[in-house]
Amino acid sequence: MAKGYRPVDRDQAFLFPPDMREWLPAGHPVHLVITAVADHLDTSAFHAARRTGGAGAAGYDPDMLAAVLVWAYAHGITSSRRIEELCRTDVAFRVICGGNLPDHVTVARFRSAFPGAVAAFFAEVLVLCARLGMGRLGTVALDGMKIAANASKAANRTEEGLRKLAREAVAAHAAADAAEDELFGEGRRGDEVPEDAWNPRSRDGRIAAALADLEAERRAAGQEQAARAEGFRERQRAGQRTGCSPDAAAVELAGEKLARVMAAQQAKIDDWQARNAASLARTGRPLRNPPRRPAGEHCRVREAAAQVEKARARAAEAERRAAEKEKNRKGPGPVRNITDPDSRLMPVRGGGFIQGYNTQNMTSEDGLVIATGLTADPADCQAFEPMLAKGEQAAALIDAHRLAASPGPDSPGQAGGGIGLALADAGYCSEANLTCPGPDRLIATGKHRDLEKAARGQDSGGDRGGPAIRAMRERLKTEDGIAAYRQRGHIAETPHGQIKHNMGIRQLSVRGNPAASAEWKFICAVHNLFKAITTGNLTLQALAGLAS
Repeated sequence: MAKGYRPVDRDQAFLFPPDMREWLPAGHPVHLVITAVADHLDTSAFHAARRTGGAGAAGYDPDMLAAVLVWAYAHGITSSRRIEELCRTDVAFRVICGGNLPDHVTVARFRSAFPGAVAAFFAEVLVLCARLGMGRLGTVALDGMKIAANASKAANRTEEGLRKLAREAVAAHAAADAAEDELFGEGRRGDEVPEDAWNPRSRDGRIAAALADLEAERRAAGQEQAARAEGFRERQRAGQRTGCSPDAAAVELAGEKLARVMAAQQAKIDDWQARNAASLARTGRPLRNPPRRPAGEHCRVREAAAQVEKARARAAEAERRAAEKEKNRKGPGPVRNITDPDSRLMPVRGGGFIQGYNTQNMTSEDGLVIATGLTADPADCQAFEPMLAKGEQAAALIDAHRLAASPGPDSPGQAGGGIGLALADAGYCSEANLTCPGPDRLIATGKHRDLEKAARGQDSGGDRGGPAIRAMRERLKTEDGIAAYRQRGHIAETPHGQIKHNMGIRQLSVRGNPAASAEWKFICAVHNLFKAITTGNLTLQALAGLAS
């Protein structure tokens, strides 16, 4: 008989298995996620944010909601509405929910508790991975990654633009008040300021926050300049080498020096005149060698006055260059975003900018993100020391919960003792980062191709930088140094590729640094959990072994 087509009978009645877990194969990773979250992770921080008791319908189990979000983020789904849809239509989500159908409001409210709960959840996942034998700390790598915020570049405004928006908002509120007074009468409910005028989460509040941040940045810059000038003065008073005076205070410092020199010279003249008057009264004869010129004409005073004029000329030239730079600048200058005032314009590889944050991740040899952070600073250098401290704390946590099995020869760091070697690229290179307390480290002093050339003896690499940078440059020329640094790429970059390309997360879904930091830490916890699953360390048999 010739082959035809299989019938499509949509009226056929089916009997589903009585156990909904049988809707998916036994080896499906969703079963591992459910078991790990429900039985092996302490989710009390999520429970603490939920209300129980009293009148009303029963709430959703936080363990179930946490498992839903873990599974959703692992597959690049961050929209609460999309998660609600999948809880109704996707078999894996339905198995996690166990017959419950949380709506998007429930999911969004649960996620709003992230800032207070995710740090503990991240640590719990790290502990679970350590108990499963993961977390090789012989060599770790620190790297930054730019990620888009839940905000548009088009929502950036200059300080003048923000002030204009604030004036327009005030005028709009005043007009609304006047209209409501006319409609309802003065003293009635209609004369109250609209809610969005005081709600800190409103657009007006974000405008005010953005303005305050710009003003704080300007004050901080002024305070930094004043601190440099005061440090210069302290070195002067202590007789230490001062170097060049700070540009911003050069005129003031030169004027202070002129006043000191003038006062010293005038004091000499006054002293001679006093002694001369005493001599005339006593002997009737004046002293010899009278001052030949006024204090203002003394050579040292004229030299100090010339330094004042030079400082003024330099300041005027600096102002002219700054004005010219401002005139020729293509961008708008310092801006803040009125959608997410905590986010910043971040340069990305290949050119251009995104509105986002700079994430910092410290990764172990076997691909676990052991420490993470999120900043609004486009540069990486300032994050090295705090991230190194976080990495050491995470290493102590991993060592404390590691399985008692003896380490193999190819598993450095498995026996405990913290981080063996920390690797970082040239964005973290500074004297302070090379000399701060912590484990041994290799920080690139230039681009990777230049390091390879120097290691082959084709290029000396120069002698720029302080003693620590020069010593690091020489160390990276050695065979052991360059071989160790070559591990940085695959250790540091692999989690970034996994999160962006495999998990599909290229943008955060919440706004504000506290919420965005918590969401990023949750993303890293999901990465770690699925790293344990895909490497075969997290299995039902392994979890059963932990329970026993």
